[in-house]
Amino acid sequence: MYIYNVTINIEETIHDKWLQWMKAEHIPAMLSTGKFSKALMTRVIVEEEMGGITYSIQYTTDSRETLKKYYAENAAELRAQSKPFEGKFVAFRTELEIVSEH
Repeated sequence: MYIYNVTINIEETIHDKWLQWMKAEHIPAMLSTGKFSKALMTRVIVEEEMGGITYSIQYTTDSRETLKKYYAENAAELRAQSKPFEGKFVAFRTELEIVSEH
């Protein structure tokens, strides 16, 4: 199992609109690709020097191959949907391999 983690710092001026969009539109769209079995959205409890509010969204997938298919088939389109928030957030993405779960 793998986790595709997206960490996002969003400006407070558009936070509420962005959060609603994430929960109602973007996360469901990610899951509807069929490449992720679940999504976990968490707020990072840290005070950033740059300001804003930080979230981590973790999408669980069955394999690295499936994640590569997401990049090839869906990533560009889904990332483009964040255009209304362009310039108001910083995002970085990491791939995590689940080693053990208890």
